[in-house]
Parts: sequence; structure tokens; C-alpha cells
Amino acid sequence: MLIGVIADDFTGASDIANTLAKGTAPEGGLVTAQFAGVPEGAAPVGIEAGVISLKSRTAPVAEAVADSLAALEWLLAQGCQQILFKYCSTFDSTPQGNIGPVAEALAARMGASGVVVCPAFPGAGRTVYQGHLFVFDRLLSDSGMQHHPLTPMTDPDIRRVLAAQTTASVGHVAAPVVRAGSTAVAQALEMARARGEIFCVTDAVSDDDLLTIGTALADARLITGGSGIALGLPRNLIRAGHAAGGRMAGSAVAGPAAILAGSCSGATLGQVARHAAANPTLAIDVAQVMAGQVTADTLMAFYASHAGAAPLAFSSGTPDEVRATQDRFGRAEVAHRLDTLFAETARLLLRAGFRRFVVAGGETSGAVAQAVAAELAQPALRIGPEIDPGVPILSLDGPAPVALALKSGNFGAPDFFAKALEKMETA
Repeated sequence: MLIGVIADDFTGASDIANTLAKGTAPEGGLVTAQFAGVPEGAAPVGIEAGVISLKSRTAPVAEAVADSLAALEWLLAQGCQQILFKYCSTFDSTPQGNIGPVAEALAARMGASGVVVCPAFPGAGRTVYQGHLFVFDRLLSDSGMQHHPLTPMTDPDIRRVLAAQTTASVGHVAAPVVRAGSTAVAQALEMARARGEIFCVTDAVSDDDLLTIGTALADARLITGGSGIALGLPRNLIRAGHAAGGRMAGSAVAGPAAILAGSCSGATLGQVARHAAANPTLAIDVAQVMAGQVTADTLMAFYASHAGAAPLAFSSGTPDEVRATQDRFGRAEVAHRLDTLFAETARLLLRAGFRRFVVAGGETSGAVAQAVAAELAQPALRIGPEIDPGVPILSLDGPAPVALALKSGNFGAPDFFAKALEKMETA
């Protein structure tokens, strides 16, 4: 294995796995697999990039650090020479962590400094300029992320956020340096190491910037960022003769489908509304879930009664609705009960013969992916064709193949759900 990725949630893991598998023209990408948690045994033969999916984004800081270090040790044992800590392109965290503490622990374990910090993903409207994170034409703090129920982002200055989360010194590689080329970026990072700066927030406003940065990182042992920072990494390995290039082929998967949505982002709410206009939907009453009146059996009955269609069950709500529910029952308890509900439902769906799963929301995706992988005893998910930017088809082979699409809340076109199910059948 050449590159190892530690991702702090499941949709983010799918996003960067897609980037590594797709690569850039004409070189292509790497043979990539996504793992539901840290595997117990060795990686399958032939995997060039391994992405470990954790649920560390909203875990207690100590747990997030411990899980990430465990993932690091497994990846190093597989022979990885380059490690990438992947977090969301909106830098989802709190003033206490978890991005800073995890990155600091990884840097300490690897003896790394001058480590790039770059959440930019221009294809999804996320750019970094003057050390500040933008979502399209808005600062992160004005983008809607300031209302996120778990990781509200109220400060767009990534240097300041990192400084609050870590004891490390934080530098900056500005846009003019990036535009001067990869040699200039590499020199700036070397100067940062000489100054004792552990991290360097690096500006990027286009894919060309990310490719420039990627070239400068050919020999970097530790990198942190959103999925965009991986854009140029396969090219480095292919040009050096360490990888052949190309991409893993997809496999068509038919059969009953289920859509599960647990995100309250504006994009997901719009996707739910569009899908509901022509397809069976079930709005999950969270209060009834907390009271034990809505269970996995309830959801299974809904899906079974619409097995020939494209049924969608969702717990999504507006920020005010979500906040009111959390105030009433407690944020952690609500999240736990919903994760458990979706995981148990996924197991029942598999046993009932459902073979296509489309999931919205990082926490929900993590719960479903872990349940599916455990039920099928297959920890490695193969990366297939891209549905929308940042969202590939994931597949588990076997006598009855299974396909999944794990969508971050803000990702995907308005018709994403229908598009995902169609592409699974024709992959």
C-alpha cells in the first residue's frame, strides 16, 4: 500500500477515496479501497491506497485521537509511506477539537512539521484564501455552517481555529506562493519547518492550486486536508513508476433499494423534498424514536411495502427543529438513538434482500456502512464510478453484491437520490 488515509467520517472517506481512485488525466488513479474502521488483518493484495473510515469527527477528543493513532499504526504496518488525515472541506470541529488534536498527535508520532493544512475543495465551492475558508462566495461563518447542530463553525480563520485547538505553532502559505509553483511551495514549507511551525494553512482557490501543492508534497510523510488535497498525489506515484494508473472498474448492482437520510443540511433537505414529490417517503418522528414508538421494525415495514419503488426514510429537519429536539433529549443521546436505528434498519434490509443503499449524512452513513460491512463480514469497500462530485459508488462483492452511496449532507445535485440508484444499476 502506497498511501494511507485516516478519515474522520464515512462520507468524507468515500469522498477522498473517489479522488484517489479517479486521479487526473491522463495518468488515472490508484487502486483504492475504503475500510469500515481499522481492519483486523492485512489489506487485500493489490490495494495502492487504503482509506480508513472512522467516526471520530464528533467523538470525545481522547477517543478521536486514540482511534486515529490506531489507524495510523495499521496503515504504517501495510507499508504506507505517505499518510493523509482527511477532514471535511468545511473544517467541521469545535473549539476543543477534533481536527487540531488528531493532527497534532499524528504529527508527533511521525515526527512531522511544516504539515500542510488545506480543506479546500474548489469543485464543491470550498476555497482557502488568506488563511480563511470560504464556501462559494461566503466566509465559512456566513455559509450556514454556523448553525451546524454538532460542529457549528463560527470562525473562518483556519489559523485561529487551529491555534485554539492545539499547542502547535501555525504558519501560512499564501496564494502568491502557490501561484509561483510547486518549487516555491516546497521551499515555503521547508522554511516553516526551520521556524518550528508544525502546521501550515495553505491557500488554494482552484484545482490547479491543489495540483501545484500536490506536486510539492511528493515526499511529504504527513498531509492534512479535505479530499481536494489528494488530487495530485496519484500522479506523483504514477510518474515515479510506483503505480500503474487506471481505475477499479464498477459492477452493476440491481435489486431492491433503500434511501436513508439523517442530515439536516440545506442540500439534503432539498433533495428529500424533490424525491418526495414522486416517491414514497417516511418522515421519522425523533420524539417517537426516543420514546421507543418508532423502531427498526417500523422502518422495515415501510421499506418492505415499497420494495419495488425508491423508498426514502428521513430524520432530517430544519436547524431550529433539530436544536429543539436536542435541547429536549440531549444531543449525544439523540445522535446515538438515530445511529442505532439506521444501523439496525440496514441489517434488516440486507436480510430481506435489499441490495442498493443510498445514505445522506456523515453520522448516518457511518452507522449504515459499519452495519453493512459487519453483516457481510467484508471490511473492504471497492471504489467505483462517481455519481456526483465527491460521491462514488461503493461496492461489496459476493454471491449477492451490494452497492452503497454515502453522501455528505451538503453534497450532490437536487436529484441525487434517483441518480445514485440509476447509476448503481448501470455501473
